[in-house]
Amino acid sequence: MAPSGLIDQVLAWMDAGGPVIMVLAVLSVYSLALVILKAVQLAGVFGGRRQREEAIDAWQRGRPDDALRAMAEARRPPDRVLSTVMRGLDAGLDRDRVREDAERRGNVELEALRRHLRTLEVIALVSPLLGLLGTVLGMIQSFQDLEMAAGAANASVLAGGIWQALLTTAAGLTVAIPAAVAANLMAARVDHVGHVIETDVGRLLAHARAAPPG
Repeated sequence: MAPSGLIDQVLAWMDAGGPVIMVLAVLSVYSLALVILKAVQLAGVFGGRRQREEAIDAWQRGRPDDALRAMAEARRPPDRVLSTVMRGLDAGLDRDRVREDAERRGNVELEALRRHLRTLEVIALVSPLLGLLGTVLGMIQSFQDLEMAAGAANASVLAGGIWQALLTTAAGLTVAIPAAVAANLMAARVDHVGHVIETDVGRLLAHARAAPPG
């Protein structure tokens, strides 16, 4: 099918689906934009593993200055949290205070990564319901037309009304499935970032408990 024919077909479907299809089209564009935005944001969150390992190793060897230099250009959430912990320990803060600061900074970082994921989840939840609403409204309209025809309507007319009604359900599922998959995969990625932060901070604080550098 030529691009112009495909566009005409999509426009015909949108016209047949009515206002519900229009709403679903807007949700589709919005969810796609959110998926791209979050994919870019989460693309490099797991980088810097080697840099953090070198910093932790330097700290454990009693070289806090080297560790702080290694984390001087912290660009990723785990880097920034680990740098916060190192600076707190180097300043002589109490370990419990450092842990509280790390939790606070970690929560800020994870909240930033989770932003808009809830919106994707809502789109995944609402889209099938909107599609079902459009189908029900379309079926009501089809049977009203059948009643007004007083038995003169044939099966093809009724079938045409039914497929137009079912179109909104298909559109709702088409919007919901990618949004649900993306939201869950990205949420799992954010959870893994939280696990990385917790592991690195725990390793550093465990060493600080045993033998504070300096």
